[in-house]
Amino acid sequence: MACKHSMILLLLPILLIQCTKKTPFYMEPGYFGYDQAFLQQHLDDVVLLSSTDSLHQILVSPQLQARVFTSTAEGRQGRSFGWINYSLLQDKSMSPQFNPYGGEDRFWLGPEGGRYALYFPAGKPQSFENWLVPAPFDREPFEVIEQDLVSLHCRSKFQITNYAGTPLKVQVDRTLQLLDQPGIEHALGIEIPRGLQWVGYSSRNVVTNKGENAWTREGGLPSIWILDMFPPSPKAAVIIPFRQGDTSEFGMIVRTNYFGEIPAERLQIHDDYLLFKADGTYRSKIGIPPLRARPVAGSYDPEHQTLTIVQTADIDAGGVYVNSVWGTDTDPYDGDVINAYNDGPLDDGGQLGPFFEIESSSPALDLDPDANYEHLQRTFHFTGDPGTLNQIMQTVLGVTVLDVEKFLQPQLQ
Repeated sequence: MACKHSMILLLLPILLIQCTKKTPFYMEPGYFGYDQAFLQQHLDDVVLLSSTDSLHQILVSPQLQARVFTSTAEGRQGRSFGWINYSLLQDKSMSPQFNPYGGEDRFWLGPEGGRYALYFPAGKPQSFENWLVPAPFDREPFEVIEQDLVSLHCRSKFQITNYAGTPLKVQVDRTLQLLDQPGIEHALGIEIPRGLQWVGYSSRNVVTNKGENAWTREGGLPSIWILDMFPPSPKAAVIIPFRQGDTSEFGMIVRTNYFGEIPAERLQIHDDYLLFKADGTYRSKIGIPPLRARPVAGSYDPEHQTLTIVQTADIDAGGVYVNSVWGTDTDPYDGDVINAYNDGPLDDGGQLGPFFEIESSSPALDLDPDANYEHLQRTFHFTGDPGTLNQIMQTVLGVTVLDVEKFLQPQLQ
C-alpha cells in the first residue's frame, strides 16, 4: 500500500503540469502557426514555401487554384496576413455560386460583368442572385508541375463560355516565388530599415490560348485578374497612388459605380493618391483606369502596425483593359488596372466575408492560338514601429502614416 501511495505522489506533479500546460499563443487565430495547422487539417495538399531561417513563409493550396492562403514575417509566431474563411473550410459544404475560401493571392479571369462577362449565364440579368463564379477559379485544383523550397509552379486547363456565347479554351500556369531581402529591395527600390519584419513573394500568371481560334474584341477578350483578400479592421485603409492630370486628358480618377456610389467619409481623394476604408462593413468597390494607374497600391493597419504593398507589372497606359461593371450597357473595354473592394452586408443581410481586397488586372488578351501573356504581381508585408514603416510608405506610395491616421481619425478616437 505504501508503494502505491508513493507512486501516486510521484505522478501528481506530472499530472499537474499537464493540466496547467497552456496552448502556445501562436496557435490562436490570427497567427501563422494556427493557420498552418488549420489548413493542413482541412486541405489535402498545403505547400509551405519558406526561407532557410523559417521566418519568411507562405502557404499555398494547389487544391484550390494554387492560391496563396497566407504569409508571415516571423514564422509560426508571426501574424498571419491573409484572410481565411475558417467556417467554410471546416464545414466542407460547397456552393455552386461562389466559395469564398479566402487567400491573399488568387487567380481569376475578367471581365466579371458586361456583355462579355464570365460570371453570369447568358441572357440572365446581371444581379447578385445570378452571379456565378466559374468552377476553375473557385473550387477546381491546379496540377503541381515543379516545386522547390521557395517556389511552386502549378497548371490548369479548362474551357469557359462568356456572356456572348464565345468559348475560351485556356491554360493557366501559376508560379509562386518567395522573395529574399535583396529581391524585395530591388523590386520596390528601397532599403528595408532595421527593426522591421517583412515577407514578400511574386505571383507569375501565364495564360495561353489553347483553342483553335484567336481571341477577338468582337467575341470578347478576357484578362488576367489577381485578387488579394486581407482581414479587415475598423482602423485600416487602402492606399492607391495615381497619376495627376486634367480630366480632359486623363479622364476620371477613380471609378466608384460598381455597387453604387460611396459615401464621402469612406473615400478621400487627394492630389495624387486616394484613401479607401477597409473595415469590412460597407460593400463598395473602386477602380483606377490605365491613364491614371500606377503599378502599386497598399494598405495600412495602425492597430497591427502593418503596411501591405501590392505591386503589379508596368502598366500600358494606352492599353485596353476589360470593364467588369455589372450590366450590358457599358463599354466592355473601358476598364481598370487597379481595384480595391471592401466587403459588407448584401441586400439580403448576408455577407461573403468580411474581408477587403486589393486587385490588379492585365490588359485584355487578344491572343492567337498557342500565344500567351504573363501578368506579374508581387505582395509585400512589413510590420514594426509606425515611424519606421513611414519611410517605406512615403517612398513607395507617396503617403505618410499621419495622412492615413488623419483619414481614420474618427475610428482611432
